[in-house]
Amino acid sequence: MRAAARAAWAAGAVAAVLALAACGSGAGPAGGSVLSSSWGDPQNPLEPANTNEVQGGKVLDMIFRGLKRYNPRTAKAENMLAEKIETTDSRTYTITVKPGWRFSNGEPVTARSFVDAWNYGASLRNNQKNAYFFGYIEGYDKVHPASGTQSADTLSGLKVTGPRTFTVRLSQAFSSFPDTLGYAAFAPLPRAFFTHHKDWLDKPIGNGPYTIASYTKGAQMYLKKWDAYPGPDKARNDGVTLMVYTDSNTAYTDVLAGNLDLVDDIPATQLKNVRSDLSGRYINSPAGILQTLAFPFYDKAWNTDGARKVRTGLSMAIDRAQITRTLFRGTRTPATDWTSPVLGTDGGYQAGLCGRACEYHPAEARRLVREGGGLPGGQVRITYNADTGSHKEWVDAVCNSINNALGDDHACVGNPVGTFADFRNQIARHRLKGPFRAGWQMDYPLIQNFLQPLYYTNASSNDGKWSNPQFDRLVDRANAETDHTTAIRLFQQAERVVRDNMAAIPLWYQNGSAGYTDRLHDVALNPFSVPVYDEIRVG
Repeated sequence: MRAAARAAWAAGAVAAVLALAACGSGAGPAGGSVLSSSWGDPQNPLEPANTNEVQGGKVLDMIFRGLKRYNPRTAKAENMLAEKIETTDSRTYTITVKPGWRFSNGEPVTARSFVDAWNYGASLRNNQKNAYFFGYIEGYDKVHPASGTQSADTLSGLKVTGPRTFTVRLSQAFSSFPDTLGYAAFAPLPRAFFTHHKDWLDKPIGNGPYTIASYTKGAQMYLKKWDAYPGPDKARNDGVTLMVYTDSNTAYTDVLAGNLDLVDDIPATQLKNVRSDLSGRYINSPAGILQTLAFPFYDKAWNTDGARKVRTGLSMAIDRAQITRTLFRGTRTPATDWTSPVLGTDGGYQAGLCGRACEYHPAEARRLVREGGGLPGGQVRITYNADTGSHKEWVDAVCNSINNALGDDHACVGNPVGTFADFRNQIARHRLKGPFRAGWQMDYPLIQNFLQPLYYTNASSNDGKWSNPQFDRLVDRANAETDHTTAIRLFQQAERVVRDNMAAIPLWYQNGSAGYTDRLHDVALNPFSVPVYDEIRVG
């Protein structure tokens, strides 16, 4: 999952990048048609089951291909390495892997490549952040028990039945399970991952259209086109240099100066000029991204009936319409539910579900905060990572709106954390005392993906540790439902539980944005707001 994680444009250190700027719009380390793009250091090593944020996800999408791949235009899950996925009951699946696929070290991709990878990802002792994704498979309670005492090394629901075939037995029916298999956690892994793990982490080996040629933390990663890649989506360029920036404004100005080819997050301060600056080389396209304010429910001060009123009051104190209009200039849309319009109504999107609670009503906001016992600690401190300028600007705008609505200039302040990695570490360690910047970039276009990872008890990206038995039961029923319409209806009921408890404050739906130099052609963002690197032509 691209946590709220899987959602902000994070960045690392720019100082080293400036010295490397000469390769930004030039040929790159390997020569030829290499493009350069803004990036940020991943939070964790690039193990597929341990990456749940955008920057690491970008790399995994370039070096791995799984059973499914999400169409870069529609996000529809389409077979990639899967020759067929068969089931008669939506609980037991027989998967056949296409022949002819290899890892970049020459090793064939087999059924075992998937089964071993999934067992590794699920195992408690491997401490993978995306282990939860394997929770549907029988035996997960033994390899990743809540008790902390692991009693099995492999998932009993996974069986290799042939060189290219394996079966998956789920603990309950889940009709949408095949659509989840394009997510990076389900990628196959070569034997070197297990036999020479440290070496693999230093230089990951995958089966995608690019290979990692070099990586200098805090500076850049160079990905080279894999000429022997067997897939239909071969890279149309010679490679991509991902260059680390701490400030998206710097990345933007480097694009204008020709020192960088592509920036995939236009800072808010540049939105008023971007169309004229880039002469049409600007992309602003809908994406499955929702920005929210999350809360630390592990802090008792935020986990009371009164605090629910306070959260709702804070939501009504935020003038979303004004902020998206004046700060984001139409690249954001005020959110009225906890999913995304990209899903469409047939996919579960419920326009207006939040109702008055997501509208600006300052008098009602003051009343609710007062009735809820006031702000915990007397002040709201919104924590965010400060290594991208736009977060500071919108957090300041949100706080100004809250302060105006509550009639207190000190009711809300921003609480910046230097880097995205530090920010995520504080969240993971449950050190926050107030609301924090969150959001979600969908992994696949299902309403389930906007709800379960974020709000299900102990889910992988439930950073605030919200828990509600009614929500969990509805999600379980929806997952087990084989009729699509009924499943959507149950998920929508679960979303109403999120609404009634204001488990998080929805802020706005976010478009993907990018700008590029005239060296590049066929530049596009997929519905996840990530550049489709393999389609970009240089020259």
